[in-house]
Amino acid sequence: MAPPAAAAALPAGQPSFGELFAVFLRIGPLSFGGPAGQIALMHRELVEQRRWLSEDEYLRALSFCMLLPGPEAMQLATYAGWKLHGTKGGLVAGLLFVGPGALLILALSVIYALYGQAPLAQALLLGVKAAVAAIVLHALLRVAKRALKGADDYLIAGLAFVSLFLLNLPFPLIIGGAALWGWIRARGAVATGLPATAPPLDETLRTAGIWGAIWLVPLAGLMLFEQGILARIGSFFAMLAVVTFGGAYAVLGWMAQTVVNDFGWITQGQMIDALGLAETTPGPLILVTQFVGFLAAYKAGGLPLGLAGAAVTLWMTFVPCFLWIFAGAPWLDNLTRRPALKGALAAITAAVVGVIASISVWFTLHVIFISVGQAAVGPFNVPLPDWAGFQPIPALLAAGAGVLIIWRNWPLPLVLALSAAASWLLSVA
Repeated sequence: MAPPAAAAALPAGQPSFGELFAVFLRIGPLSFGGPAGQIALMHRELVEQRRWLSEDEYLRALSFCMLLPGPEAMQLATYAGWKLHGTKGGLVAGLLFVGPGALLILALSVIYALYGQAPLAQALLLGVKAAVAAIVLHALLRVAKRALKGADDYLIAGLAFVSLFLLNLPFPLIIGGAALWGWIRARGAVATGLPATAPPLDETLRTAGIWGAIWLVPLAGLMLFEQGILARIGSFFAMLAVVTFGGAYAVLGWMAQTVVNDFGWITQGQMIDALGLAETTPGPLILVTQFVGFLAAYKAGGLPLGLAGAAVTLWMTFVPCFLWIFAGAPWLDNLTRRPALKGALAAITAAVVGVIASISVWFTLHVIFISVGQAAVGPFNVPLPDWAGFQPIPALLAAGAGVLIIWRNWPLPLVLALSAAASWLLSVA
């Protein structure tokens, strides 16, 4: 699909395809810091320095990407490429954004599977996990500052926290309920801005059909002919791709509960390690799914099957990002001016605060305590840490990382490296 004609009227001229390729080749390896850091990096490169997109275009594209399931920063990169060079530009921008992190996660997954139980690896991982506890808290504070604007938002966030953390309700149900409430609340609001013309529906349906087939035909093949762990991995992560609103932090708690408790693909400790390793790499945090898919398949059939599991997970997680953008981007002006959709997005964002709070508490408890049980209190399942298994070293490292990240604004890669090194030194001592 070609970009709209308006894309030719950019403030500083449309870049060549080679220039676009070179810039995203640079952005990909530097995209540390979660969605906020990645969005800021692309804003600096595409809006401030090169003026390939205007401020208004960038902000409306960001609002649109936040309406979609999946990693908003990767979808924003894909949109920017599509806007400037059509489908091939979107493919290149999206792949270059996610590629470096995917390669690093794959390498770390293989090393973890082969050597993860070695004392050195365990000491380094402990430091990484302690720092990640602070990183998740930092993400919670940033999202809460942006999302919670009134009493209704705080109520939605609180209900989402209780629903996931204490009631173990399904994540899609929580997000769906929040979206419905936001939609109803904003339905009577008046639209702002000039009305936007909707693109041809047949063109949208054709694009959706093509990319839907690219996404799901391989899954159908696995379900028909393999019918084993790869089919189960593909089915789960395809479903996850449809409900991942609000970024990876929002869905991690539910994903961990499912792959650990329901499927038994990995252990709780491995899930925590997965998040720790994903934080050390560039690219979207949802790459944690690749680590999970690799370990689940590796457990079932060794390294070759593990590599296949990682490939299936990547395909099911990221191909739908291209589907949403290529089919939905022509509707951007039309959708981002609808009050009901904005209201649904605002309520989802508020619910995400509660969900991230849930994963923050869950992750921190499992980092600083060896064992965390549960007690039933009426309808609630309350976590009960075993204080005999309190671990002072990760608790101190997490506190130190929190000071450096939240109050001193140190770069995340540096804090992760320092925490890992400190953990190793303390283990030696």
